Amino acid sequence: MSTLPVIAAVDGSDDSLRALQWAVTEAGRRGATLRVVHVRQYAAWTQPDVLVAGPPEPTEDPVLGQVRAALADRADLPPVEYVDMEGSPAAVVPQLGAGAQLLVLGSRGRGGFASLLLGSNGMAAARDADCPVVIVPRPGREVRGETRVEPGPRVVVGASADAPDGHTLAFAFAAADRMGARVDVVSAFPWPEYVWSTAGGFTPSVADQEAAQKDTVGLIKDIVAPYREAHPEVRVAVIAAPGDAAGHIVGASRDAELVVVGRHRRRVLKPAPLLGSVTHAVLLHASSPIAVVPPEEPEES
Repeated sequence: MSTLPVIAAVDGSDDSLRALQWAVTEAGRRGATLRVVHVRQYAAWTQPDVLVAGPPEPTEDPVLGQVRAALADRADLPPVEYVDMEGSPAAVVPQLGAGAQLLVLGSRGRGGFASLLLGSNGMAAARDADCPVVIVPRPGREVRGETRVEPGPRVVVGASADAPDGHTLAFAFAAADRMGARVDVVSAFPWPEYVWSTAGGFTPSVADQEAAQKDTVGLIKDIVAPYREAHPEVRVAVIAAPGDAAGHIVGASRDAELVVVGRHRRRVLKPAPLLGSVTHAVLLHASSPIAVVPPEEPEES
């Protein structure tokens, strides 16, 4: 078991305090210390016609005081550490992942524009952090086009039959095991496929969709077999559907305990971290907490 803490980045906003409560529960599940971090924006040390020799004297951080008050009534608190830092949150918060087993943030902080569904700090952390990042959205996100799922607690994970990521699947199964939940593995296959018709044009082939779906389910079952063996108490449901992967994952997110998606691998022509279009869409629209998992790095030859 990792001895690294679960880190909750807070800024005093309702979103961050909501994420903090989720982080408390998850730290308890993991048997981990919870580290609450507030990154203060660089203070303006000078004003017109006034020269200040250095930074102001340190003061009690009111945000951390607010957090202590918010946690005062919780009887299930794990060991908690409070850390006050200064800097640009969008730069500092992702760096916290180097010393964490999990980094938890709200979907938007105090500095976000009202029209944004995901703040810059959450986006930067999900893209750049070395550890998995969980974004806790605001309640009441509307989910369109629900994916049909069985009732009960569940962890939803997106998986590609062509290029599955082991870290993402391992994270999802371990999370479901801790939560006593089922894993719903969602995989999309390209559709429609077109066939040449007697009328001289291409038309969608409805007959092959069932076969494509069956093949995808078979591939996914083979892919997840090692994770099922590692977590024998976890039930698994495979959802294979045509078309838009992000739409199906978001549709399955309603009332889920967690949605798990992967982050793109770095490539030679794109060495910087990337979220990927599916992960980006899930972050913006899923209605449950979303975990973004860094990918397996390919072994060097």
